[in-house]
This record gives sequence, C-alpha cells and structure tokens, in this order.
Amino acid sequence: MEFLQQSFSINYAYKVFFTSSLFDLNNQTLSSFFSGQPDAQIKKILFVLDEGLVRATPGLPEAIKRYFQTHAVIKLIADILIVPGGEATKNDPAIFDRLIDAVSIYGIDRHSYIAAVGGGAVLDLVGYAAAVAHRGIKLIRIPTTVLSQNDSGIGVKNGINYRGKKNFVGCFAAPAAVFNDNQFLTTLKQRDYYSGISEAIKVALIKDLAFFEWLESKAYDLLNRQTASMDHLIKRCAQLHMEHIASLDPFESGSSRPLDFGHWSAHKLEQLSNFSITHGEAVAMGIALDSTYAYFAGLLKEDALKRILNLLALFFDLTNPLIRIMDLNAPVLKGLAEFQEHLGGRLSITLLKALGAGHEVHEMDCHTLIQASQYILQFSKSAVNVQTYHS
Repeated sequence: MEFLQQSFSINYAYKVFFTSSLFDLNNQTLSSFFSGQPDAQIKKILFVLDEGLVRATPGLPEAIKRYFQTHAVIKLIADILIVPGGEATKNDPAIFDRLIDAVSIYGIDRHSYIAAVGGGAVLDLVGYAAAVAHRGIKLIRIPTTVLSQNDSGIGVKNGINYRGKKNFVGCFAAPAAVFNDNQFLTTLKQRDYYSGISEAIKVALIKDLAFFEWLESKAYDLLNRQTASMDHLIKRCAQLHMEHIASLDPFESGSSRPLDFGHWSAHKLEQLSNFSITHGEAVAMGIALDSTYAYFAGLLKEDALKRILNLLALFFDLTNPLIRIMDLNAPVLKGLAEFQEHLGGRLSITLLKALGAGHEVHEMDCHTLIQASQYILQFSKSAVNVQTYHS
C-alpha cells in the first residue's frame, strides 16, 4: 500500500476589545484597528445590524455612517443590512440567502469585512455566512447583549438552525476581532440583561471558585445593573472562555465539551418552548438540574448546591413546566440523545464535584434526574427570586 501524508498547523489570533460608545467620533478603537492591518489598501466593510438593537438605538445606522465618513480607514458599504434578532433569524434560510446576495451585489471579497452587530443569534448567522461566502470573509463581531459579550460573541462557533435542529449547520471560524461596547447593554430590557448572567455562573462553576464567590458578593449590584460590576463580569467571563478555547479542543473534534455544562437540557428546553424561553434562562435551569443531579449522584455537597440554587434564583425562575421531569416520558429527556448525536460519539456530560471544579461523566440516570427535578421544585417554593426582590 502506498500513500502520501501531509500535516500542517494554522495559528489563529484575534483580539477582544472592551470600550464604551464604539461609534462616537472621538473613539478611535475601530479606526486604529483597521489602520493597523498589514495591507494599507482601502478595503470594504458591510454592516449587518440586529433589528431589535436598531429599534432600541434608532440612530445607530447613521452613527456608523458618520463614523466611517470621519475615519476613512475602510470603505463602508452604504446599504446597512438589518435582520431580525433572536432565534428567528437562525431559523429562516431566506435571511441567510439575503446575506449571500449582498456579498455578491457589493463585491465583498476575502480581503473585505462583514461586521455583525447584535445578539448571539445574529452573530451566529452572520458568522456562518461570512465563513462560507468565498470560503471565508473576515468577520468583525460587535456583540450587544450580556450573553454574547461574555460567551458566544468571543468564541469561534458559527451556525444556523436547520430542519428543526439547533445549530445543525455551521462551522468553526475565528473572527478578525471582537468589540465589546458596554453602552449597548444599557438598551437591554431587564430580562435580557439578566439572561446573560447564567453563562458567567456556568463558567465560574466549572473553572473558577473565586469568580463564583465574586458573583455571590456582587449579585445585588448586578441585579441593579451596576456598570462596573457588569464590566468585570464580562471581562472575566470572556477571559475564561478564551482560555478554554486556546488550551483544549477549540474545534470540538472530541466529545468533551465542558463549556456546555447545563446545556443538554437547555437546548431541548429552548426548542420545546418554541424559543420563547431565552438561551440564558434555559441554561440557568439546566445548571440547576445538573448541579442537583450531581448532589444526588454523590459528587457535590448539599451546601454547595444550595449556594448555586440561591444565586440562580435571584435572577431566574427555575420552575418552568417544560424543565420538570416527573416521569420517564418527560419531553426534555430527549435532549440527552440529541446532545450525544450533536457531539458525535459517546455521551459526555459535565457535572460538578465542587464549586469551581467540573467533572465529566458518560451516563445520566433518568430516575435520578426525576429526583433532582423534584428537589428544585421544592427548593424554589422558598427561594427569593428576582420577582420577589423587586416587588
């Protein structure tokens, strides 16, 4: 037998910037980035904006145009595209086609940029379109929610929903840069502001006890939308996510995905609710379920579990009927098989063996999940959640 073999490695590098009022004419964060690119030739940039963001900040398209008129470091495509926000944008193939059409119409090539400004779903969609058009157009991400600034917006995953399955079509492609602007967070409704906090709790629980303790100490500052605390949350959460991407399995070729702690049920819960439950809310319920399961499995002490549930209950209702597992026919249990299928290979679930310490298991006992679900229901009856806090 004869064969040839070739191997090579590629170095990926990108920066995540933290700023305020990114499109203010006096803010040179963007202009400095483009001026610092190695090719001095003027390139093109196409902006795609989240419709919900535009409703909240109606002057944004004009602010972008003024910025690039003043800082003529790149040629702005005058037609700024606006797409629906939320999961609906990943469910509609026509929106993806519209982005590909724009690439063709405006001559966006592999040396040009597409800038996605919005929540995580819009970033996923635009990132996928940028990655497959011409086999790769440079992507600028400008996440505008707590969830996307501290998690999905700084990662390397892109995708859309297809044939009723979440993120069934997608790719791994690193952005050219990410720009986090804390002023966008002031436009969020309370529900969306709190929603992203679940991903911070998640990464703290599996990786950083000190960060979890900080979240406990600053919970009421975060409830009251204190800017300095949220700035710290987003930076630390982004740092932990990026360290994970760099040090382990960035393109998820294996079955281990510790950053998906709490996500096997969360993904199913989103689908069952027809995405009326936000991703962050679903993740919070998933964290509660898997943490409680770890307690019943003998991995986690009950005092640690109660600290987790108390923190989650400040921001989230953990008792949505769709997450309740009363018997073996509970629809959310189908999420286990779907999670395994999505990974490819044996089931790999991250649980906790202590606060700040993840632990991988390869099976889940459904009867124990029933116990865990019932424990959460009883706990939540006496917990002080965000609704009672504000009443």
